[in-house]
Amino acid sequence: MSEILEELSGRIVIVGSGLAGLMTALTLAPEPTVIVTRAALGGETSSAWAQGGIAASMGDDDSAALHLADTLAAGDGLCDLKVAASIVAEAPAAIAALERAGVQFDRNGAGVLSLGLEAAHSRRRIVHAKGDGSGAAIVRALTEAVARAPSIRVLEGYEARRLLLDGDHIAGLLCATEKGTIILPSCRVVLATGGIGGLYEATTNPVGNFGQGIALAARAGAFLADMEFVQFHPTALDSRRRPLALVSEAVRGEGALLVNENNERFMAEVDGAELAARDVVARAISAEIARGGRVFLDAREALGNRFAARFPVIDALCGEAGVDPSRDLIPVRPAVHYHMGGVATDENGRSSVPGLWVVGEAASTGLHGANRLASNSLLEAAVMGMRAAHDIAGIDAGPTRLLHDHARLVAPDPSLVRPVVSRHLGVLRNAGAIHGAIAALLPLFDSEGPAADPALVALLIAVFASLRRESRGAHARTDFPLKLQHVQRRMMRLSDALDIARSVIPYSFARSA
Repeated sequence: MSEILEELSGRIVIVGSGLAGLMTALTLAPEPTVIVTRAALGGETSSAWAQGGIAASMGDDDSAALHLADTLAAGDGLCDLKVAASIVAEAPAAIAALERAGVQFDRNGAGVLSLGLEAAHSRRRIVHAKGDGSGAAIVRALTEAVARAPSIRVLEGYEARRLLLDGDHIAGLLCATEKGTIILPSCRVVLATGGIGGLYEATTNPVGNFGQGIALAARAGAFLADMEFVQFHPTALDSRRRPLALVSEAVRGEGALLVNENNERFMAEVDGAELAARDVVARAISAEIARGGRVFLDAREALGNRFAARFPVIDALCGEAGVDPSRDLIPVRPAVHYHMGGVATDENGRSSVPGLWVVGEAASTGLHGANRLASNSLLEAAVMGMRAAHDIAGIDAGPTRLLHDHARLVAPDPSLVRPVVSRHLGVLRNAGAIHGAIAALLPLFDSEGPAADPALVALLIAVFASLRRESRGAHARTDFPLKLQHVQRRMMRLSDALDIARSVIPYSFARSA
């Protein structure tokens, strides 16, 4: 029997405590809210691990128009122009809001913001804090602000398992705790659950993040968008550590070069060289590794003894792996870093399910298109968290009606899904691999066991990938290496994706027979 927390009935429920969730709650204050988080507040979030910072046109030589142009170029034809233009235009306001909340961004001796350069940016516009510890510094400041806000109730150790519906409207959230299942009655729920890195064996994200928000929304009937676009960060530290440590693009922005085991600078003739878009660099590094080679970042000449001061977090992570960046080459490899797809939302974070908003990486707003521009992720999280809050604040709570009790659901476990996804839905894909993924994932989803929710998210990636018969942005197919002339975003519900997946099964078995 699930316990219903009647004393919290009607409060806005926010699932997740990364940047997007924290900004939503703080912007809503003093409106009563509840933050539901599986770990400690701000813990196990990709936001806290972000190194680079937040992209914002704050320099004298920069503008929102230039930032937008870079965003559209990286998005490879799939950005929503209106959404992208509005979000990048709000970047300076987002930086100001974060500073009001207590974030202290790095400034020079004259008090001017220090701006970093990252791949595919035409200007230095990365606003950072504590060098390469931006995410941790931002999340720390916001969690302290949340702790001071009497209107925000934090429920740690609560894992969201299902969205509850009254007809097609949100009616509450079912959570698992150490004491059993708990129901939070609410007709206003915000999902800020992060990305899907935990579906892959090589990731820079918290391994527990397998796309929970996508699974919750999909089961509730929400539209999903652009699920095939999974961004692989080109330069994860190649070591035994899991998840893999990130070596920020800002290192290349400061002049570090990519070389192979023969000390050949294989990106030298590519447009943009080491600072080309992430998909371009990731594919090039993957090709070097596929032929049996190794890839390294060489920061010795560009940074040398200054490396530790500019990138203290990365320096410590390298030291953990026995590498001194001031003297040694840094071994790197691609790893899953960000998901451009997710729950389809409008410009205010509203999903297609009444009463459900989705913000941050779990959402697909159209900002990132086929390939996210570096450091636009924290920007989107901050802007969309604030927008969703303003949108929700204008909606009355209304009555909630929970129709029946719900049995305890098994804890999700992506361990059976990771080998399938890592093998078949990596940097380079083809029809055989994609169909093989679908054939392996469907039984896991149908089992309704621990692998069901992770398999659901992975299935959506595979189905969307099967339908995009071209190579664009982060989606690269060896059997369809060219881009289509006419391109469009794709949206569908879980039920439609399952129909497509089940139609693939006989074909897959026939091909493997």
